[in-house]
Amino acid sequence: MQKIISGIQQIGIGIPNLEEAWKWYRKHFGMDVPVLNEEADATLMLNYTGNKVQSRHACLAININGGGGFEVWQFTSREPQPASFEVILGNYGIFITKMKTSSVDKSFAYFKKENIDLLSEVITDPAGNKKFYLKDPLGNIFQMVESNTWLTNGTSDRSGGVAGVVLGVSDIDKSLKLYSGVLGFDAIVFDKQGVFDDFASLPGGQYQVRRVLLKHTKPMAGPFSRLLGPASIELVQALEGKHHSIYIDRMWGDQGFIHLCFDIKNMDALKEECKQAGFGFTVDSQDSYDMGDSAGRFSYIEDPDGTLIEFVETDRVPIFKKIGWYLDIRKRDPSKPLPDWLVKAMRFGRKKN
Repeated sequence: MQKIISGIQQIGIGIPNLEEAWKWYRKHFGMDVPVLNEEADATLMLNYTGNKVQSRHACLAININGGGGFEVWQFTSREPQPASFEVILGNYGIFITKMKTSSVDKSFAYFKKENIDLLSEVITDPAGNKKFYLKDPLGNIFQMVESNTWLTNGTSDRSGGVAGVVLGVSDIDKSLKLYSGVLGFDAIVFDKQGVFDDFASLPGGQYQVRRVLLKHTKPMAGPFSRLLGPASIELVQALEGKHHSIYIDRMWGDQGFIHLCFDIKNMDALKEECKQAGFGFTVDSQDSYDMGDSAGRFSYIEDPDGTLIEFVETDRVPIFKKIGWYLDIRKRDPSKPLPDWLVKAMRFGRKKN
């Protein structure tokens, strides 16, 4: 069996206070269904935590309407560090997370009413798609994009889940080997060069960049494909100035967008494909991980600029933890999505503000 990618499972977000951040994300992004919420040691991440085991508190939460989730992640063994420099577009790493909405205009009105830090008006990208940008209280940047693909019938005026990322890279053509090749974002929506002027207060000022927006030509497959839905990746290469990694001189888990995670099936096939493409696993939990509520296998690779990409092959997830209802994914056809009613049942575990 070949590898199956169901979609973007989650974006990892390093934060200084998990409870405060998650409360904000629940209210404004609807991330109120916890799939896991555990405190433990990150024993397998020594390559990215100063060769020392670090303790952390992590909460993976989803928006049941659809889209990827957030893994809100806080060090408990050290103070999570912000960047010591101004992070600018073109620095290597995840610069912006895309969030889906059923109506960009309604979402803009909601965030404006809530006095959220809006970085732009409603604008269009080079392909004519409507969007706008905002900042959370920690300075993380989000882009709201319109979607008509949902797990549920109705969506709020706030947000659905994660719909992609904007990534800074040093060489787009080199990066396409991973993002278009291995990860399957094989459709180029646009490939443009010019000044990035989506919002006037761009950190570092405005300068020439090359932007390539990628999507999949094939629909998502796998158990959680109906929940996660389609996504896009925008690669941005700065054509002026000197740039470096967003996480230079810092650890994975420090403040900001720490990784991009995909939900997959058949980790062994993916491992071999990544190796052949030159992106060998740097972390592999091997047979399994067990985080209390969820279990499976996870791995990491680095893109050509060191941005961390995580893969998770899920064995067990909680559907309704209070009554001990867990789902064993291994007993189901890996290519078929789970029934909508079964995934929607996870809403019974919602955490209210």
